[in-house]
Amino acid sequence: MKPPADAKEKFLELLAIIVRLRSPDGCPWDRAQKKGDIGRYLLEEAYEVLEALEGASPENVREELGDLLFQILFLARMAEEAGEFNIAEVLAEISAKMIRRHPHVFGDATVAGVEEVRTNWERIKTEVEHKGDKGSPICDGIPRSLSTLAKTQRITARAAEAGFDWTDAAGVLDKVEEELAEFRAALETKDPERMQDEAGDLLFTLVNLCRFAQVDAETALRSSLRKFIDRFSHIERELAARGKTPKGASSAELDRIWEEAKKKEGIS
Repeated sequence: MKPPADAKEKFLELLAIIVRLRSPDGCPWDRAQKKGDIGRYLLEEAYEVLEALEGASPENVREELGDLLFQILFLARMAEEAGEFNIAEVLAEISAKMIRRHPHVFGDATVAGVEEVRTNWERIKTEVEHKGDKGSPICDGIPRSLSTLAKTQRITARAAEAGFDWTDAAGVLDKVEEELAEFRAALETKDPERMQDEAGDLLFTLVNLCRFAQVDAETALRSSLRKFIDRFSHIERELAARGKTPKGASSAELDRIWEEAKKKEGIS
């Protein structure tokens, strides 16, 4: 399957727009941006892409991918202006990397399945691209700006690959129960530092459980948060229609409307 015939034309058109925005007769706001500013926008746009992917609108996904691509190309343009690199070098480097890491597609290697592809990917990263990093820390290569939830899952996955892991899900569940009991004990002490420490251990173990079950913790939590927002919004609307606010409603009334929201979702 070939790329769309007009892909190159549209790509160059967007690059030209960014060049114009950054030019002396372009946009004062765009010219004033720093790399750190665009980095923050890049992260925001990446999360908006994730949210769009969870929806049912291809148009929304298309729009958010465009916003994300714009930030990437904007950063590349800033680097070119500083004499560091240009977008052509970015494209060449990622193309070479993808070819190198897929020897079963672009070379003579053969693989038995998805797991072997992943193993080869990590081996190539270590043996070919980071020859001098064999003794590097477990967090090497993991972005510092990655959310703590996602970073925890990535780092513990690396530990698991090195053989430091539970043998089955039952072992992780036992650890969750252990950490929950320790958190309960910490709550009774009312010691802020101890409660924080035990809460962290409990959350850390729950992320491990997600990883062990092959569930992405970040995606799972984002989905639950979205459900909570939808249901709480339903509570606010229902109470507003009665001239009330959540703060002025009874617990029984809040619970009843919450259950109504769940039923609307088809959840019993």
